Amino acid sequence: MYLSNDWKSEIFAKHGGEATNTGSTEGQVALFTARIAHLTGHLQKNKKDFSTQLSLQKLVGKRRGLLAYLYKKDINRYRAIIKALGLRDIIK
Repeated sequence: MYLSNDWKSEIFAKHGGEATNTGSTEGQVALFTARIAHLTGHLQKNKKDFSTQLSLQKLVGKRRGLLAYLYKKDINRYRAIIKALGLRDIIK
């Protein structure tokens, strides 16, 4: 189920190190990516849902900000999360 506690803890365990480490940058990026994928699927069915479209744009901006922070902080962690999530074809 979307946004269940088990689903979130699974994402954080896979990308954040532990299921309880919800503040890690990698875990947050992974959670945002999963939510973006869910909202994208919703918007493909409901093209005129503009409030969801705005929420999607905000989520993409938050993920972009976290990725920019990670890029400046530690390039190797940035490259690892990009590769794990399959976000970009070209890795800087």
